[in-house]
Amino acid sequence: MKGKVFIYMAAIMLLAGMVFAAWRFFYSDTSKSQEQTQTSVPEPHYNLRLGLNLSADSALHAAAQRFAQQVSARSGGRIEVTLYPDQLLGTDEQMIEMAREGKLDLLLTPTAKLSVDVPAMQYADLPFYFADRSELYTMLDGEPGKLLLSKLYDIGLVGIAFWENGFKQFTANRPIRRPEDFTGLRIRTMKSRLLMDQFSAMHAEPVVIDFATLYQALADGAVDGQENPLVAIAGKRLYEVQKHLTLSNHAWLGYVFSASRKVLESLPQDLRNLIIDTARELTTWEREETARREIAFLDTIRAAGVEIHELSDEERQRFVEALTPIARRYGFDVGYDLLAKTDELRTLALLAQAEKNNLPAISLPWLIGLDADLSGTGLVAGGSILRGMEMAVADINAKGGILGRPLRIVARDHRQNPQRGIQNMEAFDGMPGMLAIMGGMQASIVQDELEAIHRLQIPVLIPWAAGSGVIHHDYRPSYTFRVSIDDGWAAPFLLEHAQRRGRHVAVLLEQSAWGRSNEEALKPVIAKFPPDTIELEWLNRGETDFSARLAELQSRGVDVLLLVATAPESKALVEAMAQMEKPMPIYAHWGFTGGKFWQQSHNALNKVDLRFVQTILIENNKRNTRVTVFTEQYRAHYGLAEIDPIPAPIGAVHAYDLVQILALAVRQAGNGDHAAIQAALETLKKPYAGIVRDYHPPFTSDRHDALGPEVLRLARYDRWGRVVEAE
Repeated sequence: MKGKVFIYMAAIMLLAGMVFAAWRFFYSDTSKSQEQTQTSVPEPHYNLRLGLNLSADSALHAAAQRFAQQVSARSGGRIEVTLYPDQLLGTDEQMIEMAREGKLDLLLTPTAKLSVDVPAMQYADLPFYFADRSELYTMLDGEPGKLLLSKLYDIGLVGIAFWENGFKQFTANRPIRRPEDFTGLRIRTMKSRLLMDQFSAMHAEPVVIDFATLYQALADGAVDGQENPLVAIAGKRLYEVQKHLTLSNHAWLGYVFSASRKVLESLPQDLRNLIIDTARELTTWEREETARREIAFLDTIRAAGVEIHELSDEERQRFVEALTPIARRYGFDVGYDLLAKTDELRTLALLAQAEKNNLPAISLPWLIGLDADLSGTGLVAGGSILRGMEMAVADINAKGGILGRPLRIVARDHRQNPQRGIQNMEAFDGMPGMLAIMGGMQASIVQDELEAIHRLQIPVLIPWAAGSGVIHHDYRPSYTFRVSIDDGWAAPFLLEHAQRRGRHVAVLLEQSAWGRSNEEALKPVIAKFPPDTIELEWLNRGETDFSARLAELQSRGVDVLLLVATAPESKALVEAMAQMEKPMPIYAHWGFTGGKFWQQSHNALNKVDLRFVQTILIENNKRNTRVTVFTEQYRAHYGLAEIDPIPAPIGAVHAYDLVQILALAVRQAGNGDHAAIQAALETLKKPYAGIVRDYHPPFTSDRHDALGPEVLRLARYDRWGRVVEAE
């Protein structure tokens, strides 16, 4: 029996072993098969198209060829780039649209062609704005360039690098060595308001002519001169019909290497990085190749008998002075966030050089900072404040500066972010010679900065923010000083006027610290009115549809609105109001004037009666000669015609007065010590005849508001967008 059991168990074990062996064989074979299947799947390949408008013999095309070769090699053939020069895929405008839609992968586009959708791309078109190539490249490859490229994202492109077609030079049939030499000449230009204004400023007549017909226009005498890089002057043989070339290097014809946002974001991350890194690495080679070829172009032009002039430092400076107003005029178009960053880097370079050379402090400028929104919903307010500061600084420096040293502005964009604002404060405090900081539009930002302001103990001047908390706080001694209004008296002023206009008022307040400040100011006033005649509602930042809300309010008998909101929400509300059969009048706080409200809403304002609070009305103010002089100087400084609106004028006026008051305080203190300046601001002995009012004194130890409710006025926009008297 035992023998049979043993045999039986042995048979079972043998069978189990065979099954296990078979399973192992099958599993191993299957795994190998799966592994072989997985490893045999080829990696995806991408065939990308790159479009550009230049010919195959250009430096840009040569760099693009290198890009294609290096990307293919570095990716192991996973990416192949095919070039399409000479506008084979369409015009620049068509290629831009194709890339935005994801129908073209990569492109090289002149900055001028991108400026239609991104006006900031006019940055390098500003005449004589950059000292030399080195400074321009430093800016384009640094923070300003990154900021500029980032602006392409919103139009469906990813900006990668700045390549170039060279610096622009002047040609004419007479020598051009001074701005006056352009007087009376007809100069060909592209269709660009900035470029046309450039030549008009030198008393030439700008004439828009297509580049394809430029040679014939010069040959026929239809125009007397033009501007272009040497590659265009030589390539188009313009030297055959022009007698003089001026090496002015006055502006730069840049090309943006960009990618379709849709296409780039569809690629694996490693390939995205490969494309971006390769294009950026080739930037230096492309620029050097452009410069190398320009030597040959000059030889060709010189051999044709053209007289070549190179501007001396003195001659160049005369052009700089003549064309500086162009850069000022286009500040809002190019963007004060970009221009401010450029000026900051220039100032930091100046300070670094002074430290390196161990120069005494007396040889350096005094600094005043600006911490404001230069790129968001308050960008018009921020730019207006900066302009008021610029005017005051120009006036102060023309009179010898402060204590023998010139004054200089350093502006930083806090982008409506309080943490960035605090970082700005700390950065300013670390700059030698920083006297004080000017704040921006948003009261909530200033309130969040109060701890940092008083920890650093640096005077902060407020030209706009109306929130009560920016001045009325528990920090002692207080370092915040304001030339602006306070919600405590602005909100009741508006309610009083609104209540005179209608029987039932609805107050719409933004859900923010600013809105709550107005609520606190209105509560005791509302309590004095009969019940059900005034109601209060809140609106949210980003709210875009007010049609149903307005209809509901009107159905409840509301016949006038009081509005406290910034530009985007105000625009949406006014446009909804314009669609109503019987639009209600609106009385508004001035916050919306700090954004691009009028530019976006002027058509709706033809149907809506909108009135808003101001401290001073500078248009057609014949009663105040100081206002008249300021307005005339402002328009001359920024190249504006009489009917051109002064953007957000109260920002400029308040900032101007504050800088002048600061200068008096520093002179009284006798030095740049922050505590001494704070004390001098509270005890200023010398009166100042300002634009808004006479300040005698502007502040005291227990009063840091320089204005009072007596300055309040009601305003409206006229048909040109100027802020004028409403009643």
